[in-house]
Amino acid sequence: MMESNRRCWGVGGAALLGVATVGACLVALGMLAPGARAQSGVAVVDTARYSGMKWRLIGPFRGGRVLAVTGVVGNPETFYFGGTGSGVWKTTNGGADWTPLFDKEPVSAIGAIAVAPSDPNVIYVGTGEGCIRSTSSYGDGVYKSTDAGKTWTNVGLKDSRQIGRLIVDPKDANIAFVAALGHEFGPNEERGVFRTRDGGKTWEKVLYKDDKTGAIDLAFDPTNSRIIFAALWEANRTPWGLTDGGPGSGLYRSTDGGTTWKHLEGNGLPGGVLGRIGVSVAGGDGSRVYALIEAEKGGLFRSEDGGDHWTVSARLVLHPRVRGPEKSGRRLRAERAHVPFD
Repeated sequence: MMESNRRCWGVGGAALLGVATVGACLVALGMLAPGARAQSGVAVVDTARYSGMKWRLIGPFRGGRVLAVTGVVGNPETFYFGGTGSGVWKTTNGGADWTPLFDKEPVSAIGAIAVAPSDPNVIYVGTGEGCIRSTSSYGDGVYKSTDAGKTWTNVGLKDSRQIGRLIVDPKDANIAFVAALGHEFGPNEERGVFRTRDGGKTWEKVLYKDDKTGAIDLAFDPTNSRIIFAALWEANRTPWGLTDGGPGSGLYRSTDGGTTWKHLEGNGLPGGVLGRIGVSVAGGDGSRVYALIEAEKGGLFRSEDGGDHWTVSARLVLHPRVRGPEKSGRRLRAERAHVPFD
């Protein structure tokens, strides 16, 4: 089912970032087999080096399903996460204890969370999850804290309902971008990519396709925050199914801080109907960009020149679900096959 696939990769860019982060950790720990390289030049990991490592639950037990997680630059013990039905939580001791921060707010569904790298007291939270399901709860816009989560203020975009990603400029806590998916059960205008340059006092809609297409992911070039990647997703939910993908979906890039955008297509990217897209830029090299694309010939795509050209890193069988013939009402079912890196 589509819902189960979303659990696997619904984090979008964060999932891609996780792949890069794990690889970096393995390199740092010396877990890459000496001189081991696949034919494509990708390092091969010696699994024996980390076979003893195990995942463990660090709580909280009432947190529920989670799509939004962030740490704090320079503080390895402090983390925040947002549950899809439990609000925002914080730990200051590496997960040994968790404190709920959002109990006094009118909504509890969290889709995105970001701490300003330049000021750890400033936190932005996007309410309403972007992993749309028949039982999803909606949000009422963006909240901001200037005291590390003690108090919160709603700073707008109240009709965005579902928010997929939120990013804050590394050098200016007043500049933030929101990927607003919009109403999951119907069309609305408050969707797309929004930008604030005054800490949430005002918002500009800087990337918009139509009232059926919203934004689902965002990523800065870590070496130049004026370069931003955005993913648009045309999707609609009903109580009995999901229409996933359409002409509105696509990958975009801005090189002027979000004022203008270029639609990235061709040059190695898949054609046809596109579904959900996750995008991330490598932390150590702004020219390397990853995009996880749901398409007939979708998969994990990599660019080495900042998004101008793309190659396939891993092919995934991940089809958009679009409306079939009206008589049968059939939809393409999404399936996911695990394929190792080339």
